[in-house]
Amino acid sequence: MRSAASILHLDLDAFFAAVEQRDKPSLRGKPVVVGGVGPRGVVSTASYEARVFGVHSAMPTHEARRLCPNAAFLAGRFRAYRASSAIVMGLLHELSPLVEPLSLDEAFVDLAAGPTTDFSPDAVRALADGLRARVHERTGGLTASVGIGSSKFIAKVASELAKPDGVRVVEPGTEADTIADLPARAIPGVGPATMERLARLGVRTVADIRGLSHGELVRELGRASGEWVHALAFARDERPVVAEREAKSISVEDTFETDITDRAELDAVIDRDARIVAERLARSGLFARTVTLKAKRPDFTILSRSLTLNGATDRPEVIIRVARGLLDGVPIETGFRLLGVGVANFTEAAQEELFEPDAAGAVVQSVTGTEIPDTANPTPTRDADPTIRPRWRPGFLPGVDVHHDEHGAGWVWGSGLGRVTVRFETADTVPGPVRTFSTDDPALHLTEA
Repeated sequence: MRSAASILHLDLDAFFAAVEQRDKPSLRGKPVVVGGVGPRGVVSTASYEARVFGVHSAMPTHEARRLCPNAAFLAGRFRAYRASSAIVMGLLHELSPLVEPLSLDEAFVDLAAGPTTDFSPDAVRALADGLRARVHERTGGLTASVGIGSSKFIAKVASELAKPDGVRVVEPGTEADTIADLPARAIPGVGPATMERLARLGVRTVADIRGLSHGELVRELGRASGEWVHALAFARDERPVVAEREAKSISVEDTFETDITDRAELDAVIDRDARIVAERLARSGLFARTVTLKAKRPDFTILSRSLTLNGATDRPEVIIRVARGLLDGVPIETGFRLLGVGVANFTEAAQEELFEPDAAGAVVQSVTGTEIPDTANPTPTRDADPTIRPRWRPGFLPGVDVHHDEHGAGWVWGSGLGRVTVRFETADTVPGPVRTFSTDDPALHLTEA
């Protein structure tokens, strides 16, 4: 742990929902829920107005609808989220070259690696206030909570204590007192299962953990987990801010509203996801040697099939061909509730001249496969990762951007029975009018998939 509060943690407040409220004037100040909008959907982000009703991330969407039926339930616009995230990450890089993104809306910054030299509480608080002001200005109104401390753990705790739209600086020497009364779940890695074991020992708070011996924790949680929890309970954290975390894989998964048994539909999903994966490979300057197909059956059994090429590629047509070939070996009669395409085993050089296609047109070096029960996930859940995107009906998902040749820009209010209802407004207008069209109206166009 450092002698100065020089690690900053920024967390954008209710990020996905805040972007939607920013871009949709009619939703400002109203409850907004972003996530899966179908029967199997899960909440990704809820606005603070929705949280008042008990809606929170990872909650099934049907439960959120019961708690807050008047909320706007939106499927999400990942291009808009990525654009806002890029602005914020750019502002963080102005503070230091050592920026560790955790997700689109969250990152650590090592201030000591940048131009900052004054780490007094007043100085770093002023720095954080300036950063928040720039975020608000550059993103068109988004807010952020910022925590600064002597370690990553303390900085993260500080930003949580600052929510929403605030700053918290934990001065060196006060770390242990700051976290003492927090629930034990505040320690990273203490999830429901670990908390259940700790509760049997009478633990509720971080201070309660300190009352246990090192041996008791190791005995109850195992050596690695026990030592980790024991150290953080005493605010001991030596983890550095890591600017570049090497990607081990790139993947996209789709959870379906209803189980899919039609091969043409499954092929269409593979085609779409493989092209997204290939685009990300190309942006990263990498080539992949292994292609993976992941599927989940209605009984939550997970299938995984991988093929290693005799070379490396970033070409979407190759990834599509291989993924489709992997699906050929999987019975589809019972249907799938999830399908995904991924790539791994990266190299910085293409080796497609080494390809020797087999009879099916794929290039095979080795194929592996597994089929396991999804015992860790007995009910459908989803985190906020935007690479895992819920699917509703094709086309006019609620919340997506559209453009009408006569009425201009707007967004989908709702759709069904061959009709789509659009509210015509943008971030720069007042709340706009609502009009309904046929889904095959040639004047109506999707502007974001």
